Amino acid sequence: MQKRLVRKLDLEKAISKVKPHPTPRAYLEQYTISTETTAKILHIAAYTYDDIIGKTIMDLGCGTGRLAIGAVLVGAKEAFGVDIDREAIRMAHNNAEKLGVKERTHWIIADIDVMRGSFDTVLQNPPFGVQRKGADRKFLEKSLKLGYRVYSLHKSGKSNREFAEGSRERGARFVPVSPSPFLKRFIEKHGGEIKAVYAMRMTIPHMFDFHKKRKHEFMVGLYVIEGKKV
Repeated sequence: MQKRLVRKLDLEKAISKVKPHPTPRAYLEQYTISTETTAKILHIAAYTYDDIIGKTIMDLGCGTGRLAIGAVLVGAKEAFGVDIDREAIRMAHNNAEKLGVKERTHWIIADIDVMRGSFDTVLQNPPFGVQRKGADRKFLEKSLKLGYRVYSLHKSGKSNREFAEGSRERGARFVPVSPSPFLKRFIEKHGGEIKAVYAMRMTIPHMFDFHKKRKHEFMVGLYVIEGKKV
């Protein structure tokens, strides 16, 4: 089992080998997290909160497997990834094999509604609800039923973005921000407690016809949530 600290740059290099979805669908909001953001999420989960090494991981809406595969590379006991998209799961399986973590990763083609069980940690980059209003809430509710600790990306407000930019210019490594009042109420209603929120930069390249820019950059919040013991 991996016990030494994995350098973020080495992790980014490995994650960059995880191929993205070749034909993403807009209505599923299949946007790939950048290698840098993926590595930041895993570093926070592993080395700030001790929620990766030796743990059982669930990646909800796993896409082609970046978070689940990255978690195993850092030292997770095993990781499960679930996605409704058959092609995404096929690629996740191939990516895991290519990176030498096939034996410790498990891939499931299913809607997240059908998932049962208990996991130490849930990692997720849920849809933001741009194409389907409230899609992110479904992921939050399910993640709190499956895992004790949840790491979930969500859109950040204007004040958080401004604070994050200022802190980044001062050289802060991981920037704490305030949670969305709505998400805070929703999470608490479903038995969770927000332990921290960190600003993350999200970059989306031109992927669909309705995209007007070559790339779109914006800030999101990584919510670190503690749920009930499962």
